[in-house]
Amino acid sequence: MPHRSDQRIAAVASRLRSAGSVFAEDEAVILVEAAADDAELEQLVRRRVAGEPLEPIVGWVRFGRLRLSVGPGVFVPRQRSLRLARLAVRRVRATQAPVMLEPYCGVAPLAAIVAASVRGVEVHAADRDRNALAIARRNLPAGAGVHVADALEGLPDALIGRITTIGAVPPYVPESDLALMPREAREHEPAAALVGGGPDGLDHARRLVRTARPWMAVGGSMLLELHAAQLPVAAAEARSAGWRARVHPPNASRTGVLELIAG
Repeated sequence: MPHRSDQRIAAVASRLRSAGSVFAEDEAVILVEAAADDAELEQLVRRRVAGEPLEPIVGWVRFGRLRLSVGPGVFVPRQRSLRLARLAVRRVRATQAPVMLEPYCGVAPLAAIVAASVRGVEVHAADRDRNALAIARRNLPAGAGVHVADALEGLPDALIGRITTIGAVPPYVPESDLALMPREAREHEPAAALVGGGPDGLDHARRLVRTARPWMAVGGSMLLELHAAQLPVAAAEARSAGWRARVHPPNASRTGVLELIAG
């Protein structure tokens, strides 16, 4: 005879599947585990069936080995960004007295991964969205720096010349492509966390390229996640601005990583 929990999962999965979920069974398990009782489960399922993203409904997202807090109205870390996070960890581990910064941090997934992976690293996260920063504080260890900043503008002067690694997912979707994004992102995440500005979506990345060097230690590296089509343009512009640039090629998600070292 099926266990009642199995019956609940099957019933929820059926409703999610009818609403178009392609991961109905996995989502059903998460929703059933998140609900304290049948009444709460019904509320959670109704929200999901209405199109609300799963992660803000349950309040967390799995990112690598971490379970990160998220919430309504913030950018939910994407699994594709784990590649960037692992590259950041490698660079931080290879650095003496490492100081890592995640600008445009949202809920600070990169800084959280680095802090959990490298002993002794000084971690900072920055964003202009105070709601996202409140959640980022929950994802970071005590003592991490959490700053209200627009890109790098607003960071404390004490960081000038000390940052050894910058890891960022700057908003990089061209405004003309916003309508092509999944409905969940368009309707439930802030456009400011998605749209990169300018016809090619690279304005935020350009801003980092233009302003980062005074903040960085000698030999420091900056790692930026970008779409495949943006990588050659961004790399060429960074080289023209005096950076040494290396492109980590796009993966199946059509994103790659631009690694810059001040020349």
